[in-house]
Order: sequence, then structure tokens, then C-alpha cells
Amino acid sequence: MPSRWSQAVLVLVAAVSGGANAFVSPSVGKTATVSTTARFSESDPLQGVYGEQSRQFRRTVYTHDDWVKHRSSDRFVKNLSSLTSSGIYKSLAKEVVATTAVATFVVFWNCLVGGYQDFAGVAHPPIIPANDIIPVLGLPLTPFTLVSPSLGLLLVFRTNSSYGRWDEARKFWGLNINHTRDLNRMATAWYGDMGDGKLRQVDEQKRAEELKAVSLCTWAFVRSMKRHLSPPAEDEEAYIAEINERLPSEQAANLEAATHRPNRALYDLSMAIDALPMHFMRKNQINTALSIFEDTLGGSERLLSSPVPLFYSRHTARFLSAWLLLLPFALWEPFKGSWNHVAEIPATALISICLFGIEELATQLEEPFTILPMQGFCDKIGANCDEIVSWAGQGQEDLIATNGAAEPETTVRSRVTQFVRPRM
Repeated sequence: MPSRWSQAVLVLVAAVSGGANAFVSPSVGKTATVSTTARFSESDPLQGVYGEQSRQFRRTVYTHDDWVKHRSSDRFVKNLSSLTSSGIYKSLAKEVVATTAVATFVVFWNCLVGGYQDFAGVAHPPIIPANDIIPVLGLPLTPFTLVSPSLGLLLVFRTNSSYGRWDEARKFWGLNINHTRDLNRMATAWYGDMGDGKLRQVDEQKRAEELKAVSLCTWAFVRSMKRHLSPPAEDEEAYIAEINERLPSEQAANLEAATHRPNRALYDLSMAIDALPMHFMRKNQINTALSIFEDTLGGSERLLSSPVPLFYSRHTARFLSAWLLLLPFALWEPFKGSWNHVAEIPATALISICLFGIEELATQLEEPFTILPMQGFCDKIGANCDEIVSWAGQGQEDLIATNGAAEPETTVRSRVTQFVRPRM
């Protein structure tokens, strides 16, 4: 005699075999590219609205006004009111529909073979009486209760590891922002400093051109890094247009032709720094920023090329899918107090949205670069560097030795101290 467990499993397989693709993890497949294409194909009705292309609309940069809204006391009401328009939840439509369909099937089948109530509350006998071959479907709730902590731990680790990857990527770009400013500040302030206690008289036009070259090469590196970490279909055309607009034609052509564009951009930046008239120790200190850029670039490439181990992601997705697909069978008995047990249908849908939503958040965060506002970072870096190099020579007029004559080092230091001393 077949058990209710085996009967429930067989019915489940038959019910969802046609829609099994709804539960394929985004990481399942030989490569990430193949799986992404399968999930967000051109035939997907969510494509271009809630799918892969929606990631570009998650690149948030907050201002003070945004933080005020974020802390608003009515944020819970606003979040609940936007539930139906959430892109995360809409992207889970297939999964939630599948689990809800299983719950609907369980209710319909058990009413068919086990009896039902009409709208007046009158009980009716089953249309097809249950027997050993056609049973009332159900599972005990205890196994689901026992494995729930394990599923919770898997989801917690999944989300924490994905958030950690996002946080690490954001810190890499924070280092880029900080050290691009630092590099251009040092290049501007030390221009003409030969390390002998004096500043050389310089050609202002040449200084402006050489510092502008440093600023542009700095921007070219971060913009090339952004392109390197972005999908070609999204950023290639814009990248080519920007570098041809801002950079000298030869430099832009070299960047465009390079196999590894960020490395080429760093090489150009090294050459621009080497051309500056300053003591070699100053140049060495500036070049430490380039080593940091190499570290942030390498770390970003590591995140992009190495996902959370696929066997972990796949096991979590399979565990979660099986748990939610079998759950409606176990909810039949607990919801006997509702009319024809029908309350288990919305309950299943709500539980599916919440749990699949957690897994979806982890998947969206796992590859952080297409949801980071990298274009905003690049624009900010370019504007900051251009402003810093525009300060060249300000406050240094009294420090430049006329006709190359050297002033005593104590005098130079005294004047520097006088310049930077805060006003009382």
C-alpha cells in the first residue's frame, strides 16, 4: 500500500514537471553566462522591466534628502504600499505561481476526494471517494519544522556572503575615490619641488598641461575599470564615446585597442607622473597610489570571476524549492479551520514570496558591480581631479625662488607654516 508521503511526492512531480524551469538557480549550468541567458531570455515577459536590465536602476547614490526619506517614520507604510510594484517580487512570479499552484491543486484534489463545504457551510460527500489509489493528499508538519533551522542557516549564510561581496566591491571603489584625490593633490602641490628646499620657477602653461594630463589619466583608469567590470552590451559604446571626447586621440585609440584597458590606463598614468618635474622620492610616494589601484582592480576581478561556490548556491536553491513545493501538503491539516482549507493557498504564496525573496536578494547582491553606481563614481572622480589640479600654484607664489636661486630651507619651511597656519 503506497504511503501518503510517496503519493504526495508523486503528485508533486506530476504537477510541476512542466514548470520545473521556474526553480533553476541562476548559477545552475556550465557557465554563469549560459544560466543568465536562460533565465533572462528575450521571450521572458519580465525582460527589460524586472529582470537583468532592471539592475541599472538599483545604482543608488544617497544625498542628505534621501537619508531623511530613508529614516521617515512612515517608511513601513510606504514599503507595504509598494509591495505590488517591487521588482524583486515580480521577478519571482514564476516561482511563487508554481508553489501557489501546488497549494491550489492540493485544496482542489482533497475537496474532490475527501468532501467539501458549499458557500452555505453545508458539508458534501466526495465526488470521487478516496481509496488506496486515490488518496487524500497530506504530509506531517513535523519534518518541515525540524529542517526549518537548517534552511534558515543556509539562507543567512547565503545573504551574508553576498552582502560581504557587495561591501567589498564598494570599499574598492571607496579606495579608488580616496587615492585618486590623494594622487592629484600630491602631483599638484609638489609640482616643481626638486627636494632641495625650494620650488623651481615653472612655465604655468606647461604645468597646467602636465597636471591636466595626470587628471585625465586618473579619470581614464577608473572609467576603464568601470568598463572592465560592466557588461559590454551596456557600456562599450558609452565608454568609446567618452574616452574619445575627453582624451587625446592617440591615447584614446591605444586604450580602445588594448586587451586589458585598465592596465593600459595605469601605464599612461605612470608615464604622466614620470613626466612631472619633481624629486624622485616625491614620484615614488605618488606611485604608491598606483599600486593601490592595482589591488582594487585585482580584487574586483576576483569578485567578478569567482561567485559563491556553485554547489552551495545550488544546494540552497534546491533545498528551498523542495521545501516550499512540499509545504502545501503539510499545511492541509493545520488550515482545517478555514473554509475547505482554502487559507493555505494565500499562506503558501506569502511564505514563498518571503523565502524566495531572501534567496533572490542574495543572488542580486552576489555580483555587485552592475548594481554599484560606478558611472557616478567615475564622474565624481573626474570632477574632483580636475578641480584639484586647477589649484596649481595657489599659495606657492612666495615659495618659488626667483631665477632659480635657492632660499634657505628654514625660510621655506617658515613661509609654508605661515601659509597653512589657521586664522584665529
